[in-house]
Amino acid sequence: MSGRAVKIVAGVVAVASAGAAAVLAARPGAGGGTDDGDRLPPAITTITRGTLRESVEADGELGYGPTRTTAARTAGTVTWLPAGGAQVTRGRPLHRIDDDPAVLMYGPVPAYRDLSPGDEGRDVAQLERNLAALGYDGFTADDEYTGATADAVEQWQEDNGLPETGVLRLGQVVFASGPVRVDSLIAEAGQSVAPGRDLLTWTGTSRVITVRLDVADGPVAKAGATVSVTLPDGRRAAGRVTEVATVIEPGAGDDGPTTEVEAQIALTDPKTAAALGSAAVDVTFTAAERRNVLTVPVAALMAAPDGGFAVEVVDGAGTRQVPVRTGLFADGRVEITGDGLAEGTTVGAPR
Repeated sequence: MSGRAVKIVAGVVAVASAGAAAVLAARPGAGGGTDDGDRLPPAITTITRGTLRESVEADGELGYGPTRTTAARTAGTVTWLPAGGAQVTRGRPLHRIDDDPAVLMYGPVPAYRDLSPGDEGRDVAQLERNLAALGYDGFTADDEYTGATADAVEQWQEDNGLPETGVLRLGQVVFASGPVRVDSLIAEAGQSVAPGRDLLTWTGTSRVITVRLDVADGPVAKAGATVSVTLPDGRRAAGRVTEVATVIEPGAGDDGPTTEVEAQIALTDPKTAAALGSAAVDVTFTAAERRNVLTVPVAALMAAPDGGFAVEVVDGAGTRQVPVRTGLFADGRVEITGDGLAEGTTVGAPR
């Protein structure tokens, strides 16, 4: 991770209001009557109509997403490991112990027990779906391990050089969410291992951006939300939040644990970053958005005599104050509504 997320970059209401107050102090006559006659403001601007966005910027890391570890589930000698960077798909071995393969299958439930006739559960359904995807049949892909399931498993074991028992032993299958990319090797061929010994680490195969946000900024990272990504060469690319999770990091020393929100972001066009390795990027989330609204620079606001805000409308050689209701503050501008105000109206502003 290249760094912690930075806070909201477009001012929130409290900050923008404070800025407006500072402007008022610098504008002679601001906050006076409703008609200033022939006294014109030192500078002018116009009311515009458009989209106003409040953004949160955060540091992100372009890579392959979270790294996970695969450990031995049986004791023996490591006889084969894939090369670092290799991609492994369903039905292919992820490692071999005593020359018995641990075959990759897809699914969210990790292997945690032997499976045999009479067993039921999500892991059974997951196994049966994989067997069907690999071309085995004669059973119903539900959550029951039947005799027909055992027959399919026995055929699968024969095809993979495993003992043909019809019982799926722990360690014969490794489940992952999809194809995996071998990130690094921890063990090496010829090494004796016990159950639980780490063998290798892996990631997904798609390029993703990982972002950590403070919990207070977490609501901007919603699954499906679109973001803007600034790449190391300055190019901007569109992305979409694909996963969001709460991460608790243990504290060090006297520091307590910290809680953050971790978001995974996929680039809309993966080719954009095809030539990049791991890289630090900037990610911009949209915290709030108002479309087709009237806006002025925050500095154009002035104090209304009865409280609240007003703008100083320029009419020919004179001016008049028009009370306004403010909405979103962002990027130095503020959303306004008021009687008679329209796009193109000229208003006063400080130099």
